[in-house]
Amino acid sequence: MKHGLFVAEGEKLIRDLMGSGMKVHSFFATEIPIEFAIPPVLIRQNDLQKISSLKNSNGWLAVFEIPHCTKVIENELIIALDAVRDPGNLGTIIRLCDWFGISHLICSEDTVDCYNPKVIQATMGSIARVGIHYLPLESFLKESSLPVYGAVLDGADIYSERLPEAAILLMGSEAHGIAESIAAYITHAITIPQFGKGGRAESLNVASATAVLLSEFRRSTEK
Repeated sequence: MKHGLFVAEGEKLIRDLMGSGMKVHSFFATEIPIEFAIPPVLIRQNDLQKISSLKNSNGWLAVFEIPHCTKVIENELIIALDAVRDPGNLGTIIRLCDWFGISHLICSEDTVDCYNPKVIQATMGSIARVGIHYLPLESFLKESSLPVYGAVLDGADIYSERLPEAAILLMGSEAHGIAESIAAYITHAITIPQFGKGGRAESLNVASATAVLLSEFRRSTEK
């Protein structure tokens, strides 16, 4: 973002971001909240609708400062995304990182902007608790000493693998999977087996697949 700011809408989301320590640049609301530490600028509903990205604005809109990311720590499980362009999927993956205790999410430079309003809404506040880094993904994987577990259709059954506590879980784009140049750095190809009869489902949504794989990584290392 050019000015280092992003927009969030809705009382629950804004309270969560403020409560997690995100710095407020400006705050607008159609009513003054009772016993609220940061009073908003009062605004009429029709004026709020004009600046809202939602079809129906819901009374609260705040502009926050984008936080500075801390250095990536490579002694834990890290998620890396290759060209994930759907805002809803990225927002859900950020929520999953928060739920499963993933501190750092690495995004290729062509992944959708995590401060896109649709991504922010989908994170439900989790963006305040996950370090998100946009990096040249190939260079990051090349320089990392961690094993790289890549989610591919013809990989080893995830339920049969011995999974480490510290690794990179690499997920590909919704349409094309992991790019060939990025896939070259996979040290362990894994997949989620399909149990449905007939095998007609082409693939899992990237956010759904991330949820299953993260659950298995955490379950395996807690044994």
